[in-house]
Amino acid sequence: MTAQSFESVSTWRQGAPPPASEARSALIDRLASRLVAIRPGRVRAVVDGRTASGKTTLADELAVAVRALGRPTLRATFDDFKKPWRDAREKGYDRTSGEGYYRNAPDIESARRLLLEPAGPHGSGIVALCGHDPLTGEDHRTTTIDAPLDAVLIVDSVFGMRPEYDELWDLRVWVDVPVEVALARGVARDADMEGGADAAERLHLDRYHASEEIYVAEVDPVQRADVVIDNTDVGAPDIVRW
Repeated sequence: MTAQSFESVSTWRQGAPPPASEARSALIDRLASRLVAIRPGRVRAVVDGRTASGKTTLADELAVAVRALGRPTLRATFDDFKKPWRDAREKGYDRTSGEGYYRNAPDIESARRLLLEPAGPHGSGIVALCGHDPLTGEDHRTTTIDAPLDAVLIVDSVFGMRPEYDELWDLRVWVDVPVEVALARGVARDADMEGGADAAERLHLDRYHASEEIYVAEVDPVQRADVVIDNTDVGAPDIVRW
């Protein structure tokens, strides 16, 4: 019997990943085994990395592998835990520059109180997997699930290893790719949505790349990570740190 999967109610979705290579599947299975071995009770993991590094795909694959080992999974993304645009306008939050995006966009309080703390081994188990829908702005903070006692929470995120979250993770995974690879992937992914490759490149350079440079300089997530995976070649990812 397949273990249960709990998913965010957000309308923001990434397409299903292509079938994984044998080498990639072996790495994912190894990571899943390490994750479930942490404890029989609830476990929380973050899959962090630059925008378009492949962290969401890896987190989705990891959740499938964890369920194959008999553990239920909770899947969330910090894209669903950002302050709504209405707050940005009313309160003067700058979310368009790199500095503003890093400092102002994350709803750290909701992510801690509604997601990470209750999903922990000593938490209530009453977990909200989405704060605000990033596309519609709808408030889902009261939409909760009752997490099983052996559930594994897997969160994909940029900025996931900020100090404000640090003590709430049981495993920290950094998905590493060169900056230029992340940029090329992000532009290709977002060109249609942003109205062309030039607009998508400006968005990534001015907001995402700029904010990530602040994050890397201040937090050094690579050094905080328990596991570092080089995802430059998605068919043959390489473990840099285990």
